[in-house]
Amino acid sequence: MKLAITNTMSGLKQIFVPHADKTVTMYVCGITPYDYAHIGHGRCYVVFDLLYRVLNLVGYKVVYCRNFTDIDDKILNRAHKELGSAALYLEIANRYIEAFNENMKSLDCIKPDYEPRVTTTIPEIITFIEGLIKKGHAYVVAGDVYYNVPSFPKYGELSKRTLDELYVGARVEVNELKKSPYDFALWKEEDEGTFWKSPWGYGRPGWHIECSAMSKQYLDYPIDIHGGGMDLIFPHHENENAQSLGLYKEFVCYWVHSAFITVNKEKMSKSLDNFITLNDVFKRYDPMVLRYYYLNHYFRAPLEFSWEDLESSSKSYNRLCLQLSEHQCSSCAGQLSIESLAKTSVAKKMISFLLDDLNVAGMFGVLFESLPELKKQEAELCVIKRILHQVMGFSLKPLVEEQVELTPEIKGLIAQREEARKMKDWTRADAIRDQLVALGYKIHDIKLKS
Repeated sequence: MKLAITNTMSGLKQIFVPHADKTVTMYVCGITPYDYAHIGHGRCYVVFDLLYRVLNLVGYKVVYCRNFTDIDDKILNRAHKELGSAALYLEIANRYIEAFNENMKSLDCIKPDYEPRVTTTIPEIITFIEGLIKKGHAYVVAGDVYYNVPSFPKYGELSKRTLDELYVGARVEVNELKKSPYDFALWKEEDEGTFWKSPWGYGRPGWHIECSAMSKQYLDYPIDIHGGGMDLIFPHHENENAQSLGLYKEFVCYWVHSAFITVNKEKMSKSLDNFITLNDVFKRYDPMVLRYYYLNHYFRAPLEFSWEDLESSSKSYNRLCLQLSEHQCSSCAGQLSIESLAKTSVAKKMISFLLDDLNVAGMFGVLFESLPELKKQEAELCVIKRILHQVMGFSLKPLVEEQVELTPEIKGLIAQREEARKMKDWTRADAIRDQLVALGYKIHDIKLKS
């Protein structure tokens, strides 16, 4: 059983083979902490948390690195607005990093092995830029340093864009100091005091160079998996790719990207008043519901968020937890492994979907279809519960049940079951009970009077 994952560079689903036998390195671009994390962030990091868990299941040791961009215009502007000075930017960054970590813990995302910050990686960033200058891929202009895009013939390979398309695409910054309109900043000149001294004067790093330097510092090249949201493919990951391959022969083996979330068919934006934070959702729903909602949608397909769909996911997740909570397994201890699935049928089929480009919807289809028969197969049911807990990251604790109005259909089923119990037709009574549980209603029996 091997993992197949879609590689953005090739555009194809490929069998995953790491560059080392038993160790996988994974770098995922982290947040810029100038505000609370939103539901788009949540989707991205839940997806890569699942990928991390799946790689562990297959038998790899995963070394996971996710950064924080703790110096940026947005952070500086917020510090100036809220604290009266841009020099206090780390107070802003620290506040939102702490909030982000709490959000990830609520979503049961495993903490990465490394969480470097830009502000603690400045010497490595400067060294990286110096190497690019020596190789002719970068140049200095009045205290700024730019990457020379035309010096890298493969530029645009990841995003599938030509230079002409990039020029028309309006993400090109017009600056008469640059040799080419496509060139991007590696180092930005700043006044002495708040920022860092470099061979080109005081300044701070450009956005893209930081991840090239941090991934090299903490994981080394080649990196097996480099991931992030699809909105990072261009320009961020395209520029990373150019920088790293401009200085080294290898960079990334598999580029993996999760699709973004839209609200009212538009990308989230504060100006459009459709910006939904994770904290906004957690006020109304258990974080496990949001995790279930994310994973039930194919990670490479855009997700149109709606509170109605989240409510439906809440009911579906609770129904699953209720059905599984009725069966207390006696052999659920220990770490699940791919070998432990060899003698199972349903669990093995579930995992085969999961290993096929993280097809969670297909996995759940197998599970829900098989639940009635699984209730009589304790050993396999225990394996499945371990898959849902250890691999999918679900707590499986039923949600607090609310008082609901019984529909005529449900009242009819309850009456039929009571009649079957009176007639001591236990087979029919059990069948109706299972039907009610599948519809989201848990039945508590009391002893019948003789």
